[in-house]
Amino acid sequence: MSKPTEAEAAAAAPRPSRRRATVADVRRHGQPPGLKERRNEEHWAGRLYMRALSPYFAWLFLRLGFSPNQLTYLMMICGVAAGVVVSLPADPLWTALGGALLIQAYLLLDCVDGEVARYLRQTSVAGVFLDRIGHYLSEVALLIGLGYAAQGGWRTGGYVELGLLAAVGAALIKAETDNVVVARAKSGLPAAPPGGDRALRPRSTGIALARQAASMLRFHRIIGAVELSLLILAATVLDVLLGTQTPAAVRVLTVAVAVVAVVQTVLHLVSILASRRLR
Repeated sequence: MSKPTEAEAAAAAPRPSRRRATVADVRRHGQPPGLKERRNEEHWAGRLYMRALSPYFAWLFLRLGFSPNQLTYLMMICGVAAGVVVSLPADPLWTALGGALLIQAYLLLDCVDGEVARYLRQTSVAGVFLDRIGHYLSEVALLIGLGYAAQGGWRTGGYVELGLLAAVGAALIKAETDNVVVARAKSGLPAAPPGGDRALRPRSTGIALARQAASMLRFHRIIGAVELSLLILAATVLDVLLGTQTPAAVRVLTVAVAVVAVVQTVLHLVSILASRRLR
């Protein structure tokens, strides 16, 4: 008699209980070995503190009956709401603080939805898709919100356009990464190219060194939702301390993220085309 496969064994196992779940159970099943070390997947804030907190909230949401996809929808709402709050024509210090807190809730839910899905054995393609869409929406919303904050309210102007430019760049960068998988799938290739991390390295020595230098500087991170929310708060605090009539520091930040988004979009595309990911 043949030994059952891992999938068959999982299907035959008793269904996980929401009511009897403990935080230790969630941590054991929801955070499998290697989760925190996933390249380009696990955020530094997740490794630093959020993965230590998320099992407690995952346990709570399990008891409340939330499904993984419902938690992903909540993640999307928090991310988009952060951009809306930052853009509000109100006290900039409170809107910046509100945006930063909402992005922390977004990051927490980004951890929790996967942990609940793995504990309940309800991981799905739809869940991965929704998670990716949530990341797109949240980063785009926050960058647009930054543009309005720099403009000084809900009115059109050059800073709003810079925020929109940065938002388009951030979306394109994610699309470039995701479309590597799409291109490989349409060509009948496995999602991950052979060679592991070596496949990510450009074949040109010059481009490889430039990519490594950019990676070490990590300037691209300022368009990420977590980092950007903290930078918006820091810039707003600086403007308050300096007592400027216009949000000067926030405007400098807006220009910086627009430049980084444009440059990173081009560099990321060149890096992909110069690597072995499309072969």
